[in-house]
Amino acid sequence: MILRTATRADLPAVLALVLHEHETVDPATIVVDDAYERAFRDLDADPRNELLVLEGREGEEGLVLGCLQVTYIPGLGRHGQERALLEAVRVRADRRGEGLGRELLTRAVDRARSRGCTLVQLTSNKSRTRAHGFYASLGFVRSHDGFKLAL
Repeated sequence: MILRTATRADLPAVLALVLHEHETVDPATIVVDDAYERAFRDLDADPRNELLVLEGREGEEGLVLGCLQVTYIPGLGRHGQERALLEAVRVRADRRGEGLGRELLTRAVDRARSRGCTLVQLTSNKSRTRAHGFYASLGFVRSHDGFKLAL
């Protein structure tokens, strides 16, 4: 499998994963409107953001099996070291249980480590209890409570 930076051609597949996390949706049915185009361009142009996709094995080239967004955050905490924030972690619903999520997250953590990050953090909806167990199996620890304010 290949972990790579997403291209514009991957956008429908990424949106299918992000918008329909509980089912497998054909990317050809996804409408990519101006807001999604703008968001992708902004992510792609920002050196502190990566939209990554996990591409299939031999015979599945071009098939997006998973995705996530990484934002590298500079800060004064942790002696001025960067941290990586993982968002929109998704694996195709029909391919879960094959180790793809482990592969995706392990490689993303390795990228953050090689960049010099000293912390990787993520949030997960409270209702996703299976995902919480999965994150814990990778060494993630519930150390903070998160808060959000919709604007």
